[in-house]
Amino acid sequence: MSFKDIKGQDKTVQILKTDLKTSKFCGAYLFIGEEGIGKHLAARNFAKAVNCLNSKDDACDNCISCIKIEKQEHPDVHFIGQIDSDAIKIESIRQLKKDIGLKPYEAKKKVFIINDAHNLTAEAANALLKVLEEPPRDSIIILITSKPALLFKTVVSRCKIIRFYPLTRLQLVEILKKDYSLDDNLAHFLAYFCEGRIGKAIRLKDTDIFREKNTTINAFLLSRNLNLEDISIQNKDNLLSQLNILSTWFRDMYLIKIGMPHAQLINLDRKDELLKYMNRYTLFDIDQMLKIISDSALYLEQNVNFKLLISNLKAELWKG
Repeated sequence: MSFKDIKGQDKTVQILKTDLKTSKFCGAYLFIGEEGIGKHLAARNFAKAVNCLNSKDDACDNCISCIKIEKQEHPDVHFIGQIDSDAIKIESIRQLKKDIGLKPYEAKKKVFIINDAHNLTAEAANALLKVLEEPPRDSIIILITSKPALLFKTVVSRCKIIRFYPLTRLQLVEILKKDYSLDDNLAHFLAYFCEGRIGKAIRLKDTDIFREKNTTINAFLLSRNLNLEDISIQNKDNLLSQLNILSTWFRDMYLIKIGMPHAQLINLDRKDELLKYMNRYTLFDIDQMLKIISDSALYLEQNVNFKLLISNLKAELWKG
Protein backbone atom coordinates (compact mmCIF):
# COMPACT_ATOMS: atom_id res chain seq x y z
CA MET A 1 0.00 0.00 0.00
CA SER A 2 1.20 3.50 -0.80
CA PHE A 3 0.32 7.00 0.41
CA LYS A 4 -2.67 7.13 -1.93
CA ASP A 5 -4.25 4.35 0.16
CA ILE A 6 -4.22 6.53 3.28
CA LYS A 7 -7.65 8.14 3.15
CA GLY A 8 -8.49 11.61 4.45
CA GLN A 9 -4.96 12.55 5.55
CA ASP A 10 -3.89 14.61 2.54
CA LYS A 11 -2.23 17.46 4.46
CA THR A 12 -0.43 15.05 6.76
CA VAL A 13 0.80 12.92 3.87
CA GLN A 14 2.00 16.05 2.06
CA ILE A 15 4.26 16.91 5.01
CA LEU A 16 5.86 13.47 4.82
CA LYS A 17 6.18 13.69 1.04
CA THR A 18 7.96 17.04 1.33
CA ASP A 19 10.57 15.47 3.60
CA LEU A 20 10.95 12.64 1.11
CA LYS A 21 11.36 14.95 -1.89
CA THR A 22 13.94 17.15 -0.16
CA SER A 23 15.62 14.25 1.68
CA LYS A 24 15.55 16.45 4.78
CA PHE A 25 14.58 13.94 7.43
CA CYS A 26 14.27 14.39 11.16
CA GLY A 27 15.92 11.89 13.44
CA ALA A 28 12.59 11.20 15.13
CA TYR A 29 8.92 11.66 14.24
CA LEU A 30 5.90 11.44 16.53
CA PHE A 31 2.67 10.35 14.84
CA ILE A 32 -0.29 11.52 16.96
CA GLY A 33 -3.97 10.75 16.47
CA GLU A 34 -6.86 8.57 17.55
CA GLU A 35 -6.78 4.82 17.12
CA GLY A 36 -7.67 3.45 13.71
CA ILE A 37 -7.08 6.49 11.50
CA GLY A 38 -3.97 5.40 9.60
CA LYS A 39 -0.95 6.24 11.77
CA HIS A 40 0.62 2.79 11.61
CA LEU A 41 -0.10 2.46 7.90
CA ALA A 42 1.52 5.86 7.29
CA ALA A 43 4.59 4.93 9.35
CA ARG A 44 5.09 1.68 7.46
CA ASN A 45 4.61 3.44 4.14
CA PHE A 46 7.05 6.20 5.14
CA ALA A 47 9.63 3.50 5.90
CA LYS A 48 8.98 1.98 2.47
CA ALA A 49 9.16 5.33 0.67
CA VAL A 50 12.42 6.29 2.41
CA ASN A 51 14.01 3.07 1.16
CA CYS A 52 12.13 2.55 -2.12
CA LEU A 53 14.39 1.63 -5.02
CA ASN A 54 12.06 3.05 -7.71
CA SER A 55 10.40 6.18 -6.30
CA LYS A 56 11.51 9.31 -4.47
CA ASP A 57 8.34 10.46 -2.68
CA ASP A 58 6.24 7.31 -2.30
CA ALA A 59 6.49 3.55 -2.14
CA CYS A 60 6.34 1.67 -5.43
CA ASP A 61 5.24 -1.53 -3.63
CA ASN A 62 7.05 -3.58 -6.28
CA CYS A 63 10.76 -3.37 -5.43
CA ILE A 64 12.35 -5.90 -3.09
CA SER A 65 12.75 -3.24 -0.38
CA CYS A 66 9.04 -2.32 -0.36
CA ILE A 67 8.00 -5.96 -0.39
CA LYS A 68 10.25 -6.86 2.55
CA ILE A 69 9.07 -3.91 4.63
CA GLU A 70 5.41 -4.65 3.92
CA LYS A 71 5.96 -8.21 5.14
CA GLN A 72 7.98 -6.92 8.12
CA GLU A 73 10.97 -8.94 6.92
CA HIS A 74 13.44 -6.13 6.15
CA PRO A 75 16.62 -6.36 8.28
CA ASP A 76 16.86 -2.57 8.62
CA VAL A 77 13.23 -1.77 9.47
CA HIS A 78 12.27 -2.66 13.02
CA PHE A 79 8.79 -2.79 14.58
CA ILE A 80 8.65 -2.36 18.36
CA GLY A 81 5.42 -2.78 20.32
CA GLN A 82 2.57 -4.40 18.47
CA ILE A 83 -0.91 -2.94 18.32
CA ASP A 84 -2.71 -3.19 21.70
CA SER A 85 0.51 -4.45 23.29
CA ASP A 86 1.47 -4.29 26.95
CA ALA A 87 4.30 -2.21 28.37
CA ILE A 88 7.33 -1.61 26.14
CA LYS A 89 10.19 -2.48 28.46
CA ILE A 90 13.77 -1.26 28.58
CA GLU A 91 15.04 -4.47 26.93
CA SER A 92 13.34 -3.44 23.69
CA ILE A 93 15.01 -0.02 23.75
CA ARG A 94 18.38 -1.54 24.62
CA GLN A 95 18.05 -3.69 21.51
CA LEU A 96 17.11 -0.57 19.52
CA LYS A 97 20.29 1.15 20.78
CA LYS A 98 22.38 -1.80 19.62
CA ASP A 99 20.71 -1.93 16.20
CA ILE A 100 20.76 1.81 15.60
CA GLY A 101 24.52 1.90 16.12
CA LEU A 102 25.11 -0.52 13.24
CA LYS A 103 25.45 0.36 9.56
CA PRO A 104 22.39 -0.48 7.45
CA TYR A 105 22.58 -3.93 5.85
CA GLU A 106 20.82 -2.94 2.64
CA ALA A 107 18.59 0.08 3.34
CA LYS A 108 19.23 3.74 2.65
CA LYS A 109 18.14 4.44 6.21
CA LYS A 110 17.29 2.21 9.12
CA VAL A 111 13.77 2.83 10.45
CA PHE A 112 12.50 2.01 13.93
CA ILE A 113 8.71 2.14 14.38
CA ILE A 114 7.55 2.19 18.01
CA ASN A 115 3.82 1.52 18.11
CA ASP A 116 1.75 2.60 21.13
CA ALA A 117 4.73 4.60 22.37
CA HIS A 118 2.70 5.66 25.43
CA ASN A 119 3.31 2.09 26.67
CA LEU A 120 7.01 2.81 27.18
CA THR A 121 7.99 2.23 30.78
CA ALA A 122 9.79 5.07 32.56
CA GLU A 123 13.08 3.20 32.22
CA ALA A 124 12.49 2.57 28.53
CA ALA A 125 11.51 6.21 27.89
CA ASN A 126 14.66 7.47 29.61
CA ALA A 127 16.79 5.08 27.58
CA LEU A 128 15.09 6.19 24.37
CA LEU A 129 15.62 9.83 25.30
CA LYS A 130 19.38 9.33 25.17
CA VAL A 131 19.05 8.01 21.62
CA LEU A 132 16.79 10.89 20.58
CA GLU A 133 19.31 13.45 21.79
CA GLU A 134 21.78 12.42 19.07
CA PRO A 135 20.09 10.06 16.57
CA PRO A 136 22.44 8.63 13.90
CA ARG A 137 22.11 10.28 10.48
CA ASP A 138 21.39 6.96 8.79
CA SER A 139 18.36 6.17 11.00
CA ILE A 140 14.81 7.38 11.58
CA ILE A 141 12.72 6.67 14.66
CA ILE A 142 8.93 6.89 14.38
CA LEU A 143 6.86 6.90 17.56
CA ILE A 144 3.12 6.27 17.23
CA THR A 145 0.59 7.15 19.91
CA SER A 146 -3.06 7.88 20.53
CA LYS A 147 -2.23 9.14 24.03
CA PRO A 148 0.53 11.75 23.72
CA ALA A 149 -0.16 13.10 27.22
CA LEU A 150 1.30 9.86 28.61
CA LEU A 151 4.67 10.43 26.93
CA PHE A 152 7.55 12.21 28.63
CA LYS A 153 7.57 15.85 27.51
CA THR A 154 11.30 15.53 26.91
CA VAL A 155 10.64 12.71 24.43
CA VAL A 156 7.92 14.70 22.63
CA SER A 157 10.15 17.80 22.38
CA ARG A 158 12.80 15.86 20.43
CA CYS A 159 10.40 14.67 17.74
CA LYS A 160 8.79 16.24 14.71
CA ILE A 161 5.08 16.01 15.46
CA ILE A 162 2.85 14.70 12.67
CA ARG A 163 -0.86 14.92 13.45
CA PHE A 164 -3.54 12.63 12.05
CA TYR A 165 -7.26 13.42 12.14
CA PRO A 166 -10.43 11.31 11.85
CA LEU A 167 -12.42 11.54 8.65
CA THR A 168 -15.76 13.27 8.73
CA ARG A 169 -18.60 10.78 9.00
CA LEU A 170 -19.81 11.66 5.51
CA GLN A 171 -16.33 11.15 4.05
CA LEU A 172 -16.14 7.72 5.63
CA VAL A 173 -19.63 6.79 4.44
CA GLU A 174 -18.62 7.55 0.85
CA ILE A 175 -15.33 5.62 1.13
CA LEU A 176 -17.08 2.57 2.56
CA LYS A 177 -19.69 2.63 -0.19
CA LYS A 178 -17.34 3.40 -3.08
CA ASP A 179 -14.21 1.44 -2.16
CA TYR A 180 -15.75 -1.43 -0.21
CA SER A 181 -19.21 -1.72 -1.81
CA LEU A 182 -21.10 -1.56 1.50
CA ASP A 183 -24.83 -0.84 1.41
CA ASP A 184 -26.18 2.45 2.73
CA ASN A 185 -27.28 1.15 6.13
CA LEU A 186 -24.02 -0.62 6.99
CA ALA A 187 -21.83 2.21 5.65
CA HIS A 188 -23.75 4.79 7.69
CA PHE A 189 -23.70 2.73 10.87
CA LEU A 190 -19.96 2.00 10.67
CA ALA A 191 -19.03 5.60 9.85
CA TYR A 192 -20.96 6.98 12.82
CA PHE A 193 -20.31 4.12 15.25
CA CYS A 194 -16.55 4.32 14.53
CA GLU A 195 -16.59 8.14 14.71
CA GLY A 196 -14.75 8.58 11.42
CA ARG A 197 -11.97 6.11 12.27
CA ILE A 198 -11.46 4.28 9.01
CA GLY A 199 -9.21 1.56 10.43
CA LYS A 200 -11.85 0.48 12.92
CA ALA A 201 -14.59 0.62 10.27
CA ILE A 202 -12.57 -1.58 7.91
CA ARG A 203 -11.90 -4.09 10.69
CA LEU A 204 -15.62 -4.29 11.51
CA LYS A 205 -17.04 -4.32 7.98
CA ASP A 206 -16.60 -8.07 7.51
CA THR A 207 -17.88 -8.98 10.97
CA ASP A 208 -21.46 -9.52 12.11
CA ILE A 209 -21.52 -6.17 13.93
CA PHE A 210 -24.68 -4.86 12.21
CA ARG A 211 -26.76 -7.91 13.13
CA GLU A 212 -25.18 -7.93 16.58
CA LYS A 213 -26.13 -4.33 17.28
CA ASN A 214 -29.76 -4.93 16.33
CA THR A 215 -29.90 -8.15 18.36
CA THR A 216 -28.46 -6.30 21.38
CA ILE A 217 -30.95 -3.44 21.07
CA ASN A 218 -33.84 -5.88 20.76
CA ALA A 219 -32.72 -7.98 23.72
CA PHE A 220 -32.06 -5.17 26.18
CA LEU A 221 -34.32 -2.30 25.18
CA LEU A 222 -37.39 -3.51 23.30
CA SER A 223 -38.43 -6.44 25.47
CA ARG A 224 -38.78 -6.82 29.24
CA ASN A 225 -37.72 -10.46 29.06
CA LEU A 226 -34.02 -11.19 28.65
CA ASN A 227 -33.02 -14.46 27.01
CA LEU A 228 -29.29 -14.98 27.52
CA GLU A 229 -29.23 -17.16 24.42
CA ASP A 230 -30.12 -14.11 22.31
CA ILE A 231 -26.87 -12.33 23.11
CA SER A 232 -23.23 -13.29 23.03
CA ILE A 233 -21.26 -13.05 26.29
CA GLN A 234 -18.13 -15.09 25.53
CA ASN A 235 -15.60 -12.51 26.70
CA LYS A 236 -15.04 -9.04 28.10
CA ASP A 237 -14.40 -7.41 24.72
CA ASN A 238 -17.64 -8.80 23.36
CA LEU A 239 -19.62 -7.49 26.32
CA LEU A 240 -17.93 -4.09 26.10
CA SER A 241 -18.98 -3.89 22.45
CA GLN A 242 -22.58 -4.53 23.46
CA LEU A 243 -22.42 -1.81 26.10
CA ASN A 244 -21.15 0.59 23.45
CA ILE A 245 -24.06 -0.39 21.22
CA LEU A 246 -26.56 0.26 24.02
CA SER A 247 -25.05 3.68 24.64
CA THR A 248 -25.55 4.59 20.96
CA TRP A 249 -29.30 4.03 21.36
CA PHE A 250 -29.60 6.56 24.16
CA ARG A 251 -27.15 8.91 22.47
CA ASP A 252 -29.44 8.89 19.42
CA MET A 253 -32.49 9.52 21.58
CA TYR A 254 -30.74 12.47 23.19
CA LEU A 255 -29.92 13.99 19.80
CA ILE A 256 -33.52 13.64 18.63
CA LYS A 257 -34.81 15.32 21.78
CA ILE A 258 -32.51 18.34 21.40
CA GLY A 259 -33.45 18.73 17.74
CA MET A 260 -30.41 17.41 15.91
CA PRO A 261 -30.95 16.26 12.29
CA HIS A 262 -31.91 12.60 12.02
CA ALA A 263 -29.02 12.07 9.59
CA GLN A 264 -26.70 12.30 12.62
CA LEU A 265 -28.16 9.18 14.22
CA ILE A 266 -25.92 6.14 14.57
CA ASN A 267 -28.92 3.81 14.41
CA LEU A 268 -30.51 5.55 11.46
CA ASP A 269 -31.93 2.24 10.22
CA ARG A 270 -34.10 2.20 13.37
CA LYS A 271 -35.20 5.82 13.35
CA ASP A 272 -38.91 4.95 13.49
CA GLU A 273 -38.42 2.91 16.68
CA LEU A 274 -36.32 5.65 18.25
CA LEU A 275 -39.12 8.13 17.58
CA LYS A 276 -41.68 5.69 18.96
CA TYR A 277 -39.89 4.95 22.24
CA MET A 278 -38.26 8.31 22.95
CA ASN A 279 -41.29 9.59 24.90
CA ARG A 280 -40.55 6.98 27.56
CA TYR A 281 -37.55 9.03 28.65
CA THR A 282 -36.83 12.57 29.74
CA LEU A 283 -33.38 14.05 29.14
CA PHE A 284 -32.63 13.32 32.79
CA ASP A 285 -33.68 9.69 32.28
CA ILE A 286 -31.36 9.39 29.29
CA ASP A 287 -28.45 10.77 31.31
CA GLN A 288 -29.19 8.16 33.97
CA MET A 289 -29.32 5.36 31.42
CA LEU A 290 -25.97 6.38 29.97
CA LYS A 291 -24.53 6.47 33.51
CA ILE A 292 -25.85 2.96 34.19
CA ILE A 293 -24.20 1.66 31.02
CA SER A 294 -20.94 3.48 31.84
CA ASP A 295 -20.96 2.02 35.37
CA SER A 296 -21.48 -1.45 33.89
CA ALA A 297 -18.36 -0.97 31.76
CA LEU A 298 -16.40 -0.13 34.93
CA TYR A 299 -17.73 -3.22 36.71
CA LEU A 300 -16.67 -5.26 33.69
CA GLU A 301 -13.07 -4.23 34.33
CA GLN A 302 -13.40 -5.69 37.85
CA ASN A 303 -14.01 -9.19 36.44
CA VAL A 304 -17.56 -9.53 37.72
CA ASN A 305 -19.72 -12.48 36.66
CA PHE A 306 -20.86 -11.74 33.09
CA LYS A 307 -24.36 -13.21 33.48
CA LEU A 308 -24.93 -11.33 36.71
CA LEU A 309 -23.73 -8.09 35.12
CA ILE A 310 -26.10 -8.22 32.16
CA SER A 311 -29.04 -9.38 34.29
CA ASN A 312 -28.54 -6.42 36.61
CA LEU A 313 -28.09 -4.09 33.65
CA LYS A 314 -31.33 -5.30 32.09
CA ALA A 315 -33.16 -4.75 35.39
CA GLU A 316 -31.76 -1.22 35.73
CA LEU A 317 -32.70 -0.26 32.18
CA TRP A 318 -36.29 -1.38 32.76
CA LYS A 319 -36.67 -0.04 36.31
CA GLY A 320 -39.76 2.07 36.78
